[in-house]
Amino acid sequence: MCSDAPFPKAFATTRWTLVLAAGDPGNADRRQALEDLCRAYWYPLYAHVRRRGNDAHRAEDLTQGFFARLLERDDLSGLTREGGRFRSFLLTALNHYLVNEHARETAQKRGGDRVTISLDDDSAEERYQREPSHTESPDRLFERQWALTVMESALRNLDREQTLAGKGVLFSALRPFLSREPEPGEYAALAQRLGLAQGTLAVQVHRLRDRYRQVVREAVADTVASPLEIDDELRHLLIAMSS
Repeated sequence: MCSDAPFPKAFATTRWTLVLAAGDPGNADRRQALEDLCRAYWYPLYAHVRRRGNDAHRAEDLTQGFFARLLERDDLSGLTREGGRFRSFLLTALNHYLVNEHARETAQKRGGDRVTISLDDDSAEERYQREPSHTESPDRLFERQWALTVMESALRNLDREQTLAGKGVLFSALRPFLSREPEPGEYAALAQRLGLAQGTLAVQVHRLRDRYRQVVREAVADTVASPLEIDDELRHLLIAMSS
């Protein structure tokens, strides 16, 4: 079942590696690749469908149907990095799917050999209800949630990297400072708790921030067609998150 649970180990591969595997009928890991993509991007797509006026149940059914259709119709087959941003491909494909499904009763049970990739609709709806603004357009909401998904994926990858390097405890302590500056006296108290000099702690935070920026850049690079698009996509994501 796809949800916002921790990603499996397979998610350490790049987005485009997963896309190519999901689009290759001869790949033994095809189904797993599609499910990994589903786990990565189900919520931005679900929120987009929900904001278009669908109730929670129908939005869940349409979103899982969209991922199933990608596999059934080989829509990922032949897709390459040169085709453009994966974000744009997914949103365009979803909108085409919604148009085609508009007059069809998607809540009925799917039969035959149709693939079913279920989503955790309760978790999705709870998250959707926490959205700060319900006047935001479907496309704007998708862009913001896509940006958050990329950033959260980068943070998970950094967490995994630091843990494997034996720095999991230190990373957990310093993680809050990746997105904010310390309060007065906060560095001093934390340095004492960790048994570090305050200057050493500040250096560790600086290095971790630099590494986080690199990991975010790597995550963005996995979703665009060319390295020349990375900076533009980073600017786009930052604007989307601040909207």
